[in-house]
Amino acid sequence: MPLKTFLDYLRFERRFSPHTIVAYQKDITQFSDFLMKQYDNNSLTIVSHQQVRSWIIYLLDLGLTSASINRKLASLKAIYRFYLKRGLIKTNPMTKVIGPKNSKRLAVYIHQDELENLFEKVKFSEDYEGKRDRLILEVLYQTGMRRAELLELKVEDVSVKRNEIRVLGKRMKERIIPVNVALIKQIQTFLVDRNHYLTEIIDKDYLILTKRGKKVYPKLIYNVVKKYLTSVSTVEQKGPHTLRHSFATHLSENGADLNAIKTMLGHNNLAATQIYTNNTIQRLKEVYTQSHPKAKSK
Repeated sequence: MPLKTFLDYLRFERRFSPHTIVAYQKDITQFSDFLMKQYDNNSLTIVSHQQVRSWIIYLLDLGLTSASINRKLASLKAIYRFYLKRGLIKTNPMTKVIGPKNSKRLAVYIHQDELENLFEKVKFSEDYEGKRDRLILEVLYQTGMRRAELLELKVEDVSVKRNEIRVLGKRMKERIIPVNVALIKQIQTFLVDRNHYLTEIIDKDYLILTKRGKKVYPKLIYNVVKKYLTSVSTVEQKGPHTLRHSFATHLSENGADLNAIKTMLGHNNLAATQIYTNNTIQRLKEVYTQSHPKAKSK
């Protein structure tokens, strides 16, 4: 059975997002290439758990993190459950496979004062791209949405009357994020400016467009975020997900209920959201160490 059949199953029956489907396809193709190169095996239906384990070792040798490897293993688990259900294999090779243990790392985020500097002191150009870039940063930080979600955000998803933005997340799961009046007005002004600056608007349904009037692409969003975060912060990771982490961490720091943060982020379970309370605790420790007269006593 070709890989396309499995991907169609994800697309039409499981209703996975296009971004997730591309990730699954990439992971499974990489494993298939490994099988061919190492074992001269061109069939995904004839695979042992030892071969999967050897792929894990190969990925570790390449320097991939445990989180990245476990994500790839999740793709294999999905396709082999699919094969077993369709009767293409008798035993699932993934049942004897255990992924590497994920290390508990704090989410990287930008401090509140640094983001205040970004929006209050950094100068954005007055042309279309400057206005668009600022809106990209504002929307990502004020909603915590993922880059893939921003790419798919449409004009009709912004509710002016209710001060809300509708987001279509992973597995086509819809959520509503409340925003302030200032952001809604900024979006309205941007749409007027968009019509003024762009000579042609091709993908008019989408909120964020290139200067040629087309739907933006992932690399553009990443480059914009990295460019401006570099001007205010020294953190190593400066991509769109860092703004998502910042959104959640700042909510937690300011006393937001964890379940509310979970809902706004679109997490399926609370465990994924609890990392941001760890950020808050770590920040409290830093403040204590720096400020309390007894903190450095031995």
